[in-house]
Amino acid sequence: MPMHTTGDGTQIYYRDWGKGQPVLFSHGWPLTGDAWDVQMMFLRGHGFRTIAHDRRGNGRSDQPDFGNDVDTWADDLASLIEHLNLTEVVLVGHSTGGGEVARYIGRHGTDRVAKVVLLDSIVPRMLQAADNPAGVPMEAIEQIRAGTLANRSQFFKDVAVPFFGANRDGSRVSQGMRDLFWFLGLQGGLLAQYETSYSWQLDYTEDARQIDVPTLVIHGDDDQIVPVEAGGRRAAEIIPNARLLVYPGGNHGIAITDPDRVNADLLAFLNETTAAP
Repeated sequence: MPMHTTGDGTQIYYRDWGKGQPVLFSHGWPLTGDAWDVQMMFLRGHGFRTIAHDRRGNGRSDQPDFGNDVDTWADDLASLIEHLNLTEVVLVGHSTGGGEVARYIGRHGTDRVAKVVLLDSIVPRMLQAADNPAGVPMEAIEQIRAGTLANRSQFFKDVAVPFFGANRDGSRVSQGMRDLFWFLGLQGGLLAQYETSYSWQLDYTEDARQIDVPTLVIHGDDDQIVPVEAGGRRAAEIIPNARLLVYPGGNHGIAITDPDRVNADLLAFLNETTAAP
């Protein structure tokens, strides 16, 4: 398996498919890089090099008992980008992966970055606060921690329902999609998945303000995990050169439940030769 060893000795698994301009995908919680399979295959078929890693503690990467925080993830991402000598890379982050991408830019800049895509991301701030009333209450994050600790397997089966909007009338979410969430989640380590929840309490506003490259923000307006008002809409207001696409009825897992639309929007954005308005 292709592995990269970071500065602290942690081995990060990644997949690297195709040739052309690189597109690097950062996955959400509690998934792995495999969640991007359809996007990777699609863009590979359209002349792009597609790369997805498993964040430390998840999937096939090492599970150390340290470094399960967004600063370390950002440094891991920088290390992988340098190892692969990527330039003009497009960074795509879903949910927690959006925080990873934003913090990477906050810590390492955009010298190697051509564009950014944030998909149902926690950027700029997921947690509810006086200045972010649309955010997720602290009690909900604590319930996720408790469920993960108490019975991780059953909890992942349960949380896959709102994640994909399978509890909505007319939902066409398949059992296979829900099973994928459960399967990928159980490949990761309990410690990393538990500690990841602390990244949801952080404010990524200053990181977002440093994203000075064309950015596409995609968010479902029925996202039950990261509300669009706290995520996509605010991100598009803060990031200087961002465009917002809101998917009516879209859920938190739209890359899996609506891949044709996501793929088409990604390809159109990647092929643009001028900055997003």
